[in-house]
Amino acid sequence: MRAELQCVVLDCPEPKGLAEFYRRLLGGEVDRPDRRWSLDADWSTLHTPSGLVLAFQRVADHRAPRWPDPAHPQQFHLDFGVPDLDAAETEVLAAGATLLDAGSHGWRVYADPAGHPFCLVRH
Repeated sequence: MRAELQCVVLDCPEPKGLAEFYRRLLGGEVDRPDRRWSLDADWSTLHTPSGLVLAFQRVADHRAPRWPDPAHPQQFHLDFGVPDLDAAETEVLAAGATLLDAGSHGWRVYADPAGHPFCLVRH
């Protein structure tokens, strides 16, 4: 059997809002009809231009990770390659991200509006 990745699902308190946040970063279409998922107040999707699908699932008692606190582990994170870290940072902060670590290694760590860590990496 060879499996195919369908999407990456992120738990969050507000699915539509987090889908819109990632749309601002990646482009694409929020809640495009797709036979694989039903859409409602508890489930939202983002079909990106690259073909990746992110899904956002409401969790009533969502507890955001606190990077790098091991008592509140990050659970996972996403890396996004960008040509200009400063320009990309301006955009993600304007979209609602929070800077967690400015780094000096060609990458920076942020939290999305639901607290999930993600990195911008210079490529």
